[in-house]
Amino acid sequence: MVQQVTKGIKISVDTTFEGTFYKDHKIHFAFGYSITIENQSKDSVQLTTRFWEIKDALNNKEIVEGEGVIGKKPVLKPGESHSYNSGCLLSSPFGAMKGHYNMVNFTSTRKFKVLIPSFKLSAPFALN
Repeated sequence: MVQQVTKGIKISVDTTFEGTFYKDHKIHFAFGYSITIENQSKDSVQLTTRFWEIKDALNNKEIVEGEGVIGKKPVLKPGESHSYNSGCLLSSPFGAMKGHYNMVNFTSTRKFKVLIPSFKLSAPFALN
């Protein structure tokens, strides 16, 4: 598990390898990740958008941007947390993801970025 705190918001990430499958005559490696966003600050905040940079071992890069996370824009009061699961497909058995969430502080009305720490994606069968 990797963790990072930015401006009182703690991000924890856990990953799993989900398996391989073929699509359009090409092998794909499926990974899942669980993220917990914990508000350790004294203010209520809301996650508004997300930004991901996904790379695989073949140096393929994908950028994913969008509203909220899995269709939600969670509001977190001090001490509250929000967890969700998602996933991605890679063209190789290794890769990494990193990114950030854009959030708004309800007390100051200021927008701010919360960094998502870089985390590795690896298929257990490919590890030495």
